[in-house]
Amino acid sequence: MIVPVRDMKKQLRGEALARRDALDAAWRIEASLAMAETAAREIAVEPGTVIAGFWPMRSEVDVRPAMFALMEAGARLCLPAILDKTTIVFRELKRGEELIDMGFGTLGPGPDAAVLDPAIVLVPLAAFDARGHRIGYGAGYYDRAIARLTEGGHAPRLIGIAFDCQHVAAVPDEPHDVVIPEILTESGLHRLG
Repeated sequence: MIVPVRDMKKQLRGEALARRDALDAAWRIEASLAMAETAAREIAVEPGTVIAGFWPMRSEVDVRPAMFALMEAGARLCLPAILDKTTIVFRELKRGEELIDMGFGTLGPGPDAAVLDPAIVLVPLAAFDARGHRIGYGAGYYDRAIARLTEGGHAPRLIGIAFDCQHVAAVPDEPHDVVIPEILTESGLHRLG
């Protein structure tokens, strides 16, 4: 019996997230801080470079220290804002501005914040393989957002964010999947593919 790709991804996602959930909370904080140091060292930004990060949920890497390290280097930050069941845009994140509930346990800038086209996108991952194929959370928001940026003439640098334990042997391919050429984990910035 052939297992549908969607089911295979669901199983891989569940297994990778269970491994991530099992990580000690204090260790996750230390790993996130180490990843921020790597980001500051390995991700060169020009003043004004727009970087899309994300507000962490559940046991995800806390990418906020990395985002703020990059901001200190001159980057402008933005976060995803969920518009509907299929669409996210990236709204500018500014100190002191109110963040609103985006669902899924995340926060983001409100509708008055500027919508930006990021030059670098830090992409949350549920699982990834050595080819740069990823599994997200199943809604396809990032695949569509990245496709929309590309169709609009932008070619953002894509950097997946995950812990090493989220690595899987192989992610099944689907035509709409976006390959992530770099993954930042606690062991460094890895160039894949």
